[in-house]
Amino acid sequence: MLSLGIETSCDETAVAVVDNNFNILSNELYSQIKEHSAFGGVVPEIASRKHIEKIDIIANLSLEKAGIKVKDIDIIAVTVGPGLIGSILVGLNFAKGLAYATKKPLYPIHHIEGHILSLLFDNNLDFPFISLVASGGHTNLFLVNSIGNYTLLGKTLDDAAGEAFDKVAKMLNLGYPGGPIIEKLALKGKNCIKLPQSFIVKENLNFSFSGIKTSVLNFIKNNSFKIEDLCASFQNSIAETFIFKLQEASRIFGVKNIALAGGVSCNSFIRNKISEFAKNTGKKLYLPSKSLSTDNAAMIAAAGISKHSRDSINFPFDFTLNAKSRLNI
Repeated sequence: MLSLGIETSCDETAVAVVDNNFNILSNELYSQIKEHSAFGGVVPEIASRKHIEKIDIIANLSLEKAGIKVKDIDIIAVTVGPGLIGSILVGLNFAKGLAYATKKPLYPIHHIEGHILSLLFDNNLDFPFISLVASGGHTNLFLVNSIGNYTLLGKTLDDAAGEAFDKVAKMLNLGYPGGPIIEKLALKGKNCIKLPQSFIVKENLNFSFSGIKTSVLNFIKNNSFKIEDLCASFQNSIAETFIFKLQEASRIFGVKNIALAGGVSCNSFIRNKISEFAKNTGKKLYLPSKSLSTDNAAMIAAAGISKHSRDSINFPFDFTLNAKSRLNI
Protein backbone atom coordinates (compact mmCIF):
# COMPACT_ATOMS: atom_id res chain seq x y z
CA MET A 1 0.00 0.00 0.00
CA LEU A 2 1.26 3.47 -0.91
CA SER A 3 0.49 6.65 1.01
CA LEU A 4 0.94 10.12 -0.46
CA GLY A 5 1.68 12.65 2.29
CA ILE A 6 1.25 16.40 1.90
CA GLU A 7 2.61 18.93 4.45
CA THR A 8 2.27 22.73 4.17
CA SER A 9 1.66 23.83 7.74
CA CYS A 10 4.33 26.56 7.78
CA ASP A 11 7.06 27.43 5.29
CA GLU A 12 7.98 24.07 3.74
CA THR A 13 6.13 22.68 0.76
CA ALA A 14 6.52 18.92 1.15
CA VAL A 15 5.16 15.81 -0.58
CA ALA A 16 6.25 12.21 0.08
CA VAL A 17 5.40 8.64 -0.85
CA VAL A 18 5.68 5.99 1.88
CA ASP A 19 4.68 2.32 1.76
CA ASN A 20 2.95 0.32 4.50
CA ASN A 21 6.30 -1.02 5.75
CA PHE A 22 7.36 2.60 6.36
CA ASN A 23 9.85 2.62 3.53
CA ILE A 24 10.27 6.14 2.15
CA LEU A 25 10.06 6.02 -1.64
CA SER A 26 10.32 9.79 -2.00
CA ASN A 27 10.38 12.76 0.34
CA GLU A 28 10.54 16.03 -1.59
CA LEU A 29 10.55 19.48 -0.05
CA TYR A 30 10.86 23.12 -1.00
CA SER A 31 12.14 25.28 1.87
CA GLN A 32 11.25 28.97 1.98
CA ILE A 33 14.16 30.06 4.20
CA LYS A 34 15.52 32.50 1.61
CA GLU A 35 12.08 34.13 1.20
CA HIS A 36 11.70 34.79 4.93
CA SER A 37 15.29 35.36 6.12
CA ALA A 38 15.17 39.09 5.36
CA PHE A 39 12.27 39.44 7.82
CA GLY A 40 13.80 37.36 10.63
CA GLY A 41 10.84 34.98 10.65
CA VAL A 42 8.03 33.52 8.60
CA VAL A 43 5.66 35.98 6.89
CA PRO A 44 2.33 34.10 6.55
CA GLU A 45 1.17 35.81 3.34
CA ILE A 46 4.48 35.10 1.59
CA ALA A 47 4.42 31.51 2.84
CA SER A 48 0.96 30.73 1.45
CA ARG A 49 1.72 32.34 -1.93
CA LYS A 50 4.93 30.34 -2.26
CA HIS A 51 3.05 27.12 -1.44
CA ILE A 52 0.65 27.88 -4.30
CA GLU A 53 3.61 28.26 -6.67
CA LYS A 54 5.37 25.09 -5.57
CA ILE A 55 2.81 22.45 -4.50
CA ASP A 56 2.12 21.02 -7.95
CA ILE A 57 5.83 20.99 -8.84
CA ILE A 58 6.84 19.22 -5.61
CA ALA A 59 3.99 16.69 -5.90
CA ASN A 60 4.99 15.72 -9.43
CA LEU A 61 8.64 15.51 -8.41
CA SER A 62 7.77 13.23 -5.49
CA LEU A 63 5.78 10.87 -7.73
CA GLU A 64 8.60 10.86 -10.27
CA LYS A 65 11.23 10.06 -7.60
CA ALA A 66 9.04 7.23 -6.29
CA GLY A 67 8.69 5.87 -9.84
CA ILE A 68 4.90 5.80 -9.74
CA LYS A 69 1.81 7.47 -11.20
CA VAL A 70 -1.04 9.13 -9.28
CA LYS A 71 -3.23 6.08 -9.98
CA ASP A 72 -0.79 3.90 -8.02
CA ILE A 73 -1.43 5.79 -4.78
CA ASP A 74 -3.78 4.00 -2.36
CA ILE A 75 -4.41 6.74 0.21
CA ILE A 76 -3.75 10.46 0.60
CA ALA A 77 -2.77 12.04 3.92
CA VAL A 78 -2.62 15.80 4.50
CA THR A 79 -1.89 18.13 7.39
CA VAL A 80 -5.05 19.95 8.52
CA GLY A 81 -3.55 21.74 11.54
CA PRO A 82 -2.21 23.27 13.61
CA GLY A 83 -0.17 25.87 11.75
CA LEU A 84 -0.53 28.91 9.51
CA ILE A 85 -4.09 28.81 8.19
CA GLY A 86 -3.23 30.13 4.72
CA SER A 87 -0.40 27.67 4.29
CA ILE A 88 -2.45 24.68 5.47
CA LEU A 89 -5.28 25.58 3.09
CA VAL A 90 -3.00 25.30 0.07
CA GLY A 91 -1.96 21.73 0.86
CA LEU A 92 -5.44 20.72 2.02
CA ASN A 93 -7.21 22.02 -1.08
CA PHE A 94 -4.62 20.36 -3.30
CA ALA A 95 -5.19 17.07 -1.44
CA LYS A 96 -8.97 17.40 -1.64
CA GLY A 97 -8.81 18.00 -5.39
CA LEU A 98 -6.52 15.02 -5.83
CA ALA A 99 -8.73 12.77 -3.70
CA TYR A 100 -11.84 13.85 -5.61
CA ALA A 101 -10.21 13.27 -8.98
CA THR A 102 -8.72 9.88 -8.11
CA LYS A 103 -11.47 8.61 -5.75
CA LYS A 104 -8.83 7.80 -3.12
CA PRO A 105 -9.52 8.00 0.62
CA LEU A 106 -8.28 11.21 2.23
CA TYR A 107 -6.91 11.20 5.80
CA PRO A 108 -6.69 14.45 7.80
CA ILE A 109 -3.50 14.49 9.89
CA HIS A 110 -2.56 16.46 12.99
CA HIS A 111 0.84 18.03 12.39
CA ILE A 112 2.17 17.14 15.85
CA GLU A 113 1.05 13.52 15.48
CA GLY A 114 3.15 13.52 12.34
CA HIS A 115 6.20 14.52 14.38
CA ILE A 116 5.51 11.80 16.95
CA LEU A 117 5.17 9.20 14.19
CA SER A 118 8.39 10.35 12.51
CA LEU A 119 9.93 8.00 15.09
CA LEU A 120 8.49 5.00 13.20
CA PHE A 121 11.12 5.23 10.48
CA ASP A 122 14.19 4.78 12.68
CA ASN A 123 13.01 3.03 15.85
CA ASN A 124 11.29 -0.10 17.12
CA LEU A 125 8.90 1.58 19.50
CA ASP A 126 7.93 0.10 22.86
CA PHE A 127 4.84 1.63 24.44
CA PRO A 128 4.18 3.62 26.49
CA PHE A 129 6.74 6.40 26.18
CA ILE A 130 7.03 10.10 26.99
CA SER A 131 7.42 12.20 23.85
CA LEU A 132 8.66 15.78 23.75
CA VAL A 133 7.84 17.54 20.48
CA ALA A 134 9.84 20.76 20.18
CA SER A 135 9.85 23.00 17.12
CA GLY A 136 9.50 26.61 16.04
CA GLY A 137 5.76 26.55 16.59
CA HIS A 138 5.21 23.89 19.26
CA THR A 139 6.65 22.58 22.51
CA ASN A 140 4.44 19.79 23.85
CA LEU A 141 4.93 16.83 26.15
CA PHE A 142 2.85 13.68 25.60
CA LEU A 143 2.28 10.31 27.14
CA VAL A 144 2.10 8.02 24.10
CA ASN A 145 0.20 4.90 25.09
CA SER A 146 0.00 3.57 21.54
CA ILE A 147 -0.22 4.93 18.01
CA GLY A 148 -3.27 7.16 17.99
CA ASN A 149 -3.53 7.29 21.79
CA TYR A 150 -1.85 10.45 23.11
CA THR A 151 -2.29 12.29 26.41
CA LEU A 152 -1.08 15.89 26.50
CA LEU A 153 0.92 16.35 29.70
CA GLY A 154 2.34 19.82 29.18
CA LYS A 155 2.72 22.60 26.63
CA THR A 156 4.39 25.95 26.27
CA LEU A 157 2.51 28.83 27.84
CA ASP A 158 4.11 31.37 25.51
CA ASP A 159 6.96 30.94 23.01
CA ALA A 160 7.92 27.57 21.60
CA ALA A 161 11.51 26.43 22.09
CA GLY A 162 12.42 26.87 18.43
CA GLU A 163 10.85 30.33 18.48
CA ALA A 164 13.05 31.23 21.46
CA PHE A 165 16.12 30.19 19.45
CA ASP A 166 15.02 32.43 16.57
CA LYS A 167 14.30 35.41 18.83
CA VAL A 168 17.59 35.16 20.70
CA ALA A 169 19.40 34.95 17.37
CA LYS A 170 17.54 38.09 16.26
CA MET A 171 18.61 39.91 19.45
CA LEU A 172 22.21 39.05 18.56
CA ASN A 173 21.77 39.98 14.86
CA LEU A 174 22.79 36.47 13.84
CA GLY A 175 20.25 35.82 11.10
CA TYR A 176 17.40 33.38 10.46
CA PRO A 177 16.70 30.57 11.22
CA GLY A 178 18.33 31.01 14.60
CA GLY A 179 18.65 27.41 15.77
CA PRO A 180 21.43 26.21 13.43
CA ILE A 181 23.35 29.50 13.82
CA ILE A 182 23.28 29.38 17.62
CA GLU A 183 24.27 25.69 17.59
CA LYS A 184 27.29 26.42 15.38
CA LEU A 185 28.50 29.36 17.49
CA ALA A 186 27.95 27.41 20.72
CA LEU A 187 30.54 24.87 19.59
CA LYS A 188 33.18 27.56 20.12
CA GLY A 189 31.77 28.82 23.41
CA LYS A 190 31.53 27.81 27.06
CA ASN A 191 28.49 27.28 29.24
CA CYS A 192 29.62 29.96 31.69
CA ILE A 193 26.71 32.43 31.81
CA LYS A 194 24.00 31.83 34.40
CA LEU A 195 20.61 31.77 32.68
CA PRO A 196 17.32 30.51 34.15
CA GLN A 197 15.81 27.24 33.13
CA SER A 198 12.33 27.67 31.78
CA PHE A 199 9.42 27.17 34.18
CA ILE A 200 11.13 24.66 36.45
CA VAL A 201 8.30 23.81 38.86
CA LYS A 202 8.14 20.34 40.37
CA GLU A 203 5.30 18.21 38.97
CA ASN A 204 4.26 20.99 36.56
CA LEU A 205 4.92 19.77 33.04
CA ASN A 206 4.20 23.00 31.16
CA PHE A 207 6.92 25.10 29.54
CA SER A 208 7.57 28.83 29.37
CA PHE A 209 10.41 30.33 27.34
CA SER A 210 9.59 34.04 27.66
CA GLY A 211 11.63 34.29 30.88
CA ILE A 212 14.87 33.04 29.41
CA LYS A 213 14.33 35.26 26.37
CA THR A 214 13.99 38.30 28.66
CA SER A 215 17.03 37.22 30.68
CA VAL A 216 19.12 37.04 27.52
CA LEU A 217 17.92 40.49 26.44
CA ASN A 218 18.79 42.02 29.83
CA PHE A 219 22.17 40.29 29.82
CA ILE A 220 22.96 41.67 26.35
CA LYS A 221 22.09 45.21 27.47
CA ASN A 222 24.07 45.15 30.71
CA ASN A 223 27.16 43.00 30.11
CA SER A 224 30.15 42.50 27.88
CA PHE A 225 30.39 38.92 26.65
CA LYS A 226 31.47 36.55 23.94
CA ILE A 227 28.59 35.69 21.64
CA GLU A 228 29.80 32.09 21.55
CA ASP A 229 29.54 31.80 25.35
CA LEU A 230 26.04 33.27 25.41
CA CYS A 231 24.92 30.86 22.67
CA ALA A 232 26.41 27.88 24.56
CA SER A 233 24.78 28.95 27.83
CA PHE A 234 21.38 29.58 26.23
CA GLN A 235 21.46 26.25 24.42
CA ASN A 236 22.41 24.43 27.64
CA SER A 237 19.54 26.06 29.53
CA ILE A 238 17.04 24.83 26.94
CA ALA A 239 18.51 21.32 27.08
CA GLU A 240 18.37 21.23 30.89
CA THR A 241 14.74 22.34 30.79
CA PHE A 242 13.89 19.50 28.41
CA ILE A 243 15.67 16.99 30.63
CA PHE A 244 13.88 18.21 33.76
CA LYS A 245 10.45 17.88 32.14
CA LEU A 246 11.23 14.44 30.67
CA GLN A 247 12.51 13.28 34.04
CA GLU A 248 9.46 14.58 35.91
CA ALA A 249 7.01 13.06 33.42
CA SER A 250 8.83 9.71 33.55
CA ARG A 251 8.73 9.74 37.34
CA ILE A 252 5.08 10.75 37.65
CA PHE A 253 3.79 8.19 35.12
CA GLY A 254 6.32 5.44 35.79
CA VAL A 255 7.48 5.33 32.15
CA LYS A 256 11.06 4.46 31.23
CA ASN A 257 10.98 5.14 27.49
CA ILE A 258 11.34 8.72 26.25
CA ALA A 259 11.44 10.44 22.87
CA LEU A 260 12.41 13.76 21.34
CA ALA A 261 10.99 14.91 18.00
CA GLY A 262 10.42 18.13 16.04
CA GLY A 263 12.83 20.61 14.51
CA VAL A 264 14.70 21.35 17.74
CA SER A 265 15.68 17.67 17.92
CA CYS A 266 18.07 18.43 15.02
CA ASN A 267 20.30 20.22 17.53
CA SER A 268 23.24 17.88 18.14
CA PHE A 269 24.05 19.31 21.58
CA ILE A 270 20.47 18.79 22.78
CA ARG A 271 20.34 15.30 21.26
CA ASN A 272 23.61 14.34 22.96
CA LYS A 273 22.62 15.89 26.28
CA ILE A 274 19.32 13.97 26.38
CA SER A 275 21.05 10.78 25.16
CA GLU A 276 23.49 11.07 28.06
CA PHE A 277 20.60 11.61 30.49
CA ALA A 278 18.80 8.53 29.13
CA LYS A 279 21.93 6.41 29.39
CA ASN A 280 22.66 7.51 32.96
CA THR A 281 19.09 6.84 34.12
CA GLY A 282 18.50 3.56 32.27
CA LYS A 283 15.91 4.98 29.88
CA LYS A 284 15.43 4.04 26.25
CA LEU A 285 15.53 7.11 24.00
CA TYR A 286 13.82 7.36 20.62
CA LEU A 287 15.03 9.97 18.13
CA PRO A 288 14.08 10.56 14.50
CA SER A 289 16.86 11.00 11.98
CA LYS A 290 17.79 14.65 11.56
CA SER A 291 16.33 14.68 8.04
CA LEU A 292 12.93 13.68 9.49
CA SER A 293 13.05 15.99 12.52
CA THR A 294 12.03 19.15 10.72
CA ASP A 295 8.71 19.48 8.89
CA ASN A 296 8.41 16.86 6.15
CA ALA A 297 5.72 14.92 4.31
CA ALA A 298 7.03 11.42 5.03
CA MET A 299 5.79 11.71 8.62
CA ILE A 300 2.36 12.78 7.35
CA ALA A 301 2.24 9.84 4.94
CA ALA A 302 3.20 7.52 7.82
CA ALA A 303 0.41 8.95 9.97
CA GLY A 304 -1.99 8.25 7.09
CA ILE A 305 -0.87 4.62 6.96
CA SER A 306 -1.36 4.31 10.72
CA LYS A 307 -4.87 5.79 10.51
CA HIS A 308 -5.75 3.53 7.61
CA SER A 309 -4.64 0.43 9.54
CA ARG A 310 -6.73 1.45 12.59
CA ASP A 311 -9.95 2.25 10.72
CA SER A 312 -12.29 -0.49 9.57
CA ILE A 313 -13.32 1.53 6.53
CA ASN A 314 -11.53 4.10 4.40
CA PHE A 315 -12.16 7.76 5.04
CA PRO A 316 -14.44 9.04 2.26
CA PHE A 317 -13.71 12.25 0.43
CA ASP A 318 -15.08 15.09 2.56
CA PHE A 319 -15.87 18.48 1.02
CA THR A 320 -16.31 19.98 4.52
CA LEU A 321 -12.80 19.12 5.71
CA ASN A 322 -11.17 22.40 6.73
CA ALA A 323 -7.85 23.79 7.95
CA LYS A 324 -7.36 24.61 11.62
CA SER A 325 -4.75 27.04 12.93
CA ARG A 326 -5.26 25.53 16.39
CA LEU A 327 -6.15 21.89 16.81
CA ASN A 328 -6.13 19.52 19.76
CA ILE A 329 -4.47 16.19 19.08
